[in-house]
Amino acid sequence: MASNAKPPPESPKQREESVSSDRAATDPVDTDPAAQPLNVTKSDSEKETKNQIFISFSFKALDKAEYLKKKIEESLGLGTCWICKERVEVGQGIRDEIAKAMGLAKVVICAISKEYTNSIECQREVNLASELKKTLIPVLLDDVQWPLMKSDGVPSGMAYIFADMLYQKFFSENSADREVDLDGLINTLKGKLGSQPDPVPTPDPVPTPDPVPPLKPESDGSQPDPVPTPDPVPTPDPVPPLKPESDDKMLTFIRELKETGRTLYDKIQPIPYIKDKLYSVDKVFIEVGIEHRVEQGSWKTLSSYYGIFSVAKGSSRIQIIEGDPGYGKSTLALQLVYDWCNEVSDSPFSRPDILICLNLRQLGGMESIAKAIRQFALPRDSSLERHDVEQLINRNINILVIFDAYDEYPDQHSVDNFVKEILEEKILRHVDILLTTRSSCIPHAISSQTGRIRLTGFDEAAREKYVRKAVTGDDEEAVQKILEQFNINPILGDICQAPLFSAMYAHLAHEENMPHEIRSVTEFFGHMITCFHNHAQNKLSESGKSIEHLLTHANTHAALDKLAFEALTGKMQQLVWDQTLFIRELGEDFYKLYVDVGILVEDEVYDIALGKVAQLKKVVRFYHKLFCEWYAAYHLIKCVKSFRSWFYNFTKNIDPYDLQFVFRFACGLDQAGGSKVVKLVRKKEDGARFAVLCALELKGGSHDILTTVRGIVSSVIRIDSNDSRLLQRSTIQLLELASQHKIPISEVRLLESFSSVDPDSLSLVLHSGLCLPSLSTLQELVIVTEPGREVTVDEWTGILNYTKRCQLLKSLQLGFCLLPWMDSFPTSLDNVKVSWDPMVDDHEYTLQSGRWQNRSGEILTRGAYDDLVTKFREVLQHLRLAEAKESRERMK
Repeated sequence: MASNAKPPPESPKQREESVSSDRAATDPVDTDPAAQPLNVTKSDSEKETKNQIFISFSFKALDKAEYLKKKIEESLGLGTCWICKERVEVGQGIRDEIAKAMGLAKVVICAISKEYTNSIECQREVNLASELKKTLIPVLLDDVQWPLMKSDGVPSGMAYIFADMLYQKFFSENSADREVDLDGLINTLKGKLGSQPDPVPTPDPVPTPDPVPPLKPESDGSQPDPVPTPDPVPTPDPVPPLKPESDDKMLTFIRELKETGRTLYDKIQPIPYIKDKLYSVDKVFIEVGIEHRVEQGSWKTLSSYYGIFSVAKGSSRIQIIEGDPGYGKSTLALQLVYDWCNEVSDSPFSRPDILICLNLRQLGGMESIAKAIRQFALPRDSSLERHDVEQLINRNINILVIFDAYDEYPDQHSVDNFVKEILEEKILRHVDILLTTRSSCIPHAISSQTGRIRLTGFDEAAREKYVRKAVTGDDEEAVQKILEQFNINPILGDICQAPLFSAMYAHLAHEENMPHEIRSVTEFFGHMITCFHNHAQNKLSESGKSIEHLLTHANTHAALDKLAFEALTGKMQQLVWDQTLFIRELGEDFYKLYVDVGILVEDEVYDIALGKVAQLKKVVRFYHKLFCEWYAAYHLIKCVKSFRSWFYNFTKNIDPYDLQFVFRFACGLDQAGGSKVVKLVRKKEDGARFAVLCALELKGGSHDILTTVRGIVSSVIRIDSNDSRLLQRSTIQLLELASQHKIPISEVRLLESFSSVDPDSLSLVLHSGLCLPSLSTLQELVIVTEPGREVTVDEWTGILNYTKRCQLLKSLQLGFCLLPWMDSFPTSLDNVKVSWDPMVDDHEYTLQSGRWQNRSGEILTRGAYDDLVTKFREVLQHLRLAEAKESRERMK
């Protein structure tokens, strides 16, 4: 049975040494230096391969385990496997040896016999391997039941750990089958250890007679003649050997990529204006929630970013990492660079031969990736030229390229660019690609096989970890003070689901008093901008200088607003500007203030024209794209208020959600203009959901706000399981506001977001933990559960009781679920149309006089209901089997 198709990447040293080791056993001595592997000695290779595989087994199956070890080492070399031949019970020292060996191993083989699942020691070894994030490969020594069961028929605790894994067989009685099973295991191990899998067998070549050795001169006695050895069977080199000059260039390339990488990850600024506090990414990085897309578009949680490439779909070597603004996409990219540069032992991202990180906002007009690497990923004084880079990245080695911030890529809409060619796998098909982007800006060029990863932000635990790690240290009083502010205001907590907002708020709250009565993202961001300017003014006041010009520039920034808006809405999002042109446009005093405040950031890049020497060039950008969107929002409001037809024509060619924060900030900055924005956004296709976020930013008179709310709730309101907590909470707030002011709510749809019913408040509890209270003006409620859900009697009773409180309710619909049998229904439902579609064949039922009836008017009897239950579960089982089969095929 096949294991995961894609092995983890390997480090340069591991690949070089494994190649050297493989060749040492088969290749003749080659005096041509160009044919030698990359600076590796045989002793280094032997050290690298020793004890890479830990074999866990029950002592009662020692003979089988030793035979398995023997067969593996026949293919991978003596000493590859570590196996304990002493009973653990003899003393703690053996356990220490086991723990030490497992810590050093790359792969843990669980050699599962009939006795394995009942062994406490084996369970401990499996648990330890899982905790250490070792690559686990279950190998069945006996024909045992899968998933694993104990002798009493109860599932083993190991079954949970092995739930998503595929096993290898090693028990076939037929010797031919056993060899096939062994070949599959060996190839899997080679992949996991970084060796090349065995090539497809080819017919043996026609033997040729050995050449007659040339006559040798008489020995002078100083050197004995070498003992002749038989010619080995030729095998293809997994990696073409490097010539001496290429060898030097490759080593230079790797060294300089790491040198540049360190300059990237060593200058994190959580608060832009505090320039003397720069952090290395590993000092501030906290893992955010992370999910990968599986069958039928649903998402499954990953325990760590380490699993990004292990969930690769199909044969694609491309992964998209998406997330909302401020959700840590670029910080994650820098953490991967850190892992590679520092060869973090347990990170799979330390193992590529080459890792290159390019920020796409810098690559507008760049005609080739080789030029981009030379200009932005190598030092200015590098001896490597563009053609050297091109040759090096086209070698058959393990390369990972990270394209960061695709949503800021100026050429994303152009027909012809090298990034598009790479994503379409027209060039560099051997290279692994990670591309980060906002969820609203997924490249059109990707295939259906492309892997999708989604960042879901900070939860409360992650927020606390960040505060302790990067802000307060061991100061428990300071920790609790900051966390208390998050807890006082749930809306603030939801806003700070975005790690960028959470980090800024935590640092600012630690430095000075921060308000916790924040009701919108606009209020939050506006207060941060005010803090930045106040800090600059305080510094100037302390030095005795006038702050009048600072106050003027802080409040008057129309030129910057227009520049930011045009950059975001133009055909090419040009978010990096030449410093000289930028100063000419805005003025030197204004420019210097905004750089000092930290809103603008200066960079130096090397402009390399063809055939010319690299020239140092200064450029300027916003600290984060969200700051660009903040100032662009001012210009949007100005245009909306000044030109009535302008907004309609403007939104014809764009999706407002692509610039969601420009629109949301605009609504929060100006009440009159914001109301117009909400009204116009709502007219867009599926605009009601986005209009909710915009409406909650509005400030001003209650009449204007209620007019906006009335317009929104006249359309369908959706609460989706994939919505962020902020969007869900905003939607609930708007629905409550409508209900309190007797505004009719047309329809609410809960799309796989319903979890349960709170028996005390009779609120509908969502999977996010938020609650939807009863809405007196709700007219139609639709609950679509996750496929195959069986609603309990308590849940169904709770839903019916919830509807009693919705006084204007006319319709209740449920879908994709199995409702429990009930002999009677509340009479209060007589005025409500209740329908149920379990999605089984053509079954759809309506409640009539306390009985379910199908479309033909036939009453659903208890016997017919029992048949429906059987059919429902059969359909669900077929669905799960189909998904499992698709998952297995994908991993193959």
